[in-house]
Amino acid sequence: MKVEKARELGFCFGVRRALKIIESSARRGQGITTLGPIVHNKTVVARLRGLGVGVSDDLDKLQGGVIAVASHGVSPAVLEQMQAKGAEVIDTTCPIVRSAQKAARRLANAGFGVIIFGEASHPEVRGLLGWAGGQAIASMNADDVPIENLPARIGIMAQTTQSRAEFTTFVNRLTQRLLPRAREIRVENTLCQETQKRQLAAEELAGASDLMIVVGGHNSANTRRLAEVCQHIVETHHIENAGEIDAGWLKGKKAVGITAGASTPDEAIEQVIEKIGPLSDAP
Repeated sequence: MKVEKARELGFCFGVRRALKIIESSARRGQGITTLGPIVHNKTVVARLRGLGVGVSDDLDKLQGGVIAVASHGVSPAVLEQMQAKGAEVIDTTCPIVRSAQKAARRLANAGFGVIIFGEASHPEVRGLLGWAGGQAIASMNADDVPIENLPARIGIMAQTTQSRAEFTTFVNRLTQRLLPRAREIRVENTLCQETQKRQLAAEELAGASDLMIVVGGHNSANTRRLAEVCQHIVETHHIENAGEIDAGWLKGKKAVGITAGASTPDEAIEQVIEKIGPLSDAP
């Protein structure tokens, strides 16, 4: 059996940067609590816990000390709450997410109604909604956007880890709905190019494989996008670690492709490959 990794997979620049910042601070003996997991990967969070980095989902329970903003970013209001607590704030927001935040603020300040193609409950999108002044709308379905009370000028942008093809479909459909009433429609391409490269590489490998295994946190949006891209082409399984592999998946397969989300460490990918080796030789 041939086992091949996608040409682009695993940690992206933003994740490596966030981890470098947090690990450097932790090694100086600072007790750090991140607001939400620094990245959506349990293995990474557990490793950081070993360095004394805690996680809390409730800002109200945090008092002073050192609070870290996760790579997904937060809204200006949350940043103000952190500072009001007298905490030292370490901001690991991904530069690509930061660029999207600026785009949301720029559109809102210019008087545009902001519509975000993304998951409303995702921390990155919650932050973007805040940067747009709290008047923005997030949706994954253009037909669900309530356009009746929107202003005449509309700005459309995306959660950074969304698929280019799906964003294009969203923009086209939303534009069809908006054109009769909108005076101006502006589209900001806030998609992460690193994410797009990983999706394209996964798609290419899926086309040459009998099975795709996507490694990454089940709560990771960019990893779920990779699985969605692949499952339209070939049998695909999204796993968080090597222990989730089912030997039955490999029966009769001659080519297995491996890809991984942007918050998946190299060791998790290698463990999956090591697990597949003996299973592929089993009768």
